[in-house]
Amino acid sequence: MNYRHAFHAGNFADVAKHLALVSVLSHLKKKETPFAVIDTHAGRGVYDLAGEAAARTGEAEAGVARLRDLTATEPSALATYLELASDAARYPGSPLIAARMLRPGDRLIAIEKHPEEFAALKTALYPFARARAVQGDGFALLAGLLPPQERRGLVLIDPPYESPDDFAAAARAVAAVMKRFATGIVMVWFPVKSKAEADGFCGEVLATGVTKALRIDVSVEPVKSGDKERLSSAGLLVINPPFGLDRDMTAAFDVAGPLLKARLDVMRLAGD
Repeated sequence: MNYRHAFHAGNFADVAKHLALVSVLSHLKKKETPFAVIDTHAGRGVYDLAGEAAARTGEAEAGVARLRDLTATEPSALATYLELASDAARYPGSPLIAARMLRPGDRLIAIEKHPEEFAALKTALYPFARARAVQGDGFALLAGLLPPQERRGLVLIDPPYESPDDFAAAARAVAAVMKRFATGIVMVWFPVKSKAEADGFCGEVLATGVTKALRIDVSVEPVKSGDKERLSSAGLLVINPPFGLDRDMTAAFDVAGPLLKARLDVMRLAGD
């Protein structure tokens, strides 16, 4: 899969991923002690929805744009997400959402490998004193950043899945986090191109010794773009999910799902 996120920013999968991110960060903020966020594949931080890439696919128009007229105050995760994604021309990526939600003592490390994307990421995060952009391979750098000095936090693993090895690399990354930061929350995004591949990936992660895991899948009706079928299903695997994440996501999609024409499935794979 050759994946350039500028073509897909703000699509149905981004909405689900970023709603989950908002929910997890809101949970971390319930305690006064600081936390760290490590984003292993951060991208450029912000995406131009008025640009040629977004116009070519129209995925944002079928995604976040359908939520523009919502004025929800509840559930809180959806209300916060709508506020963060309110700019109709610019869509925030995960690092910018995290940076905007940090408190003065919290910290973000956003890693991006590709030079052009990194330059844009650095610019996007410049206004945030507690956010640091790092150029490099997120998989390679992750172990050296663990455990974070705060001993609380989130690791977001969201590779482009350009390489067939990315699934295996993501599973190894989770194992590295669990070895060095066993109490940390981990979110892994993955495309669902086939049920067997997605189930196999989740099984591989569970085999690393994970004891608490939640799987969140979001799906829309398949749509063809040119001679290719667009991604119509994606998943989030959340290790050590905070209490209430499943409820937050279900409540948010009770409102947003019909507008997105999307279905949400939440499955507890391990733990109570």
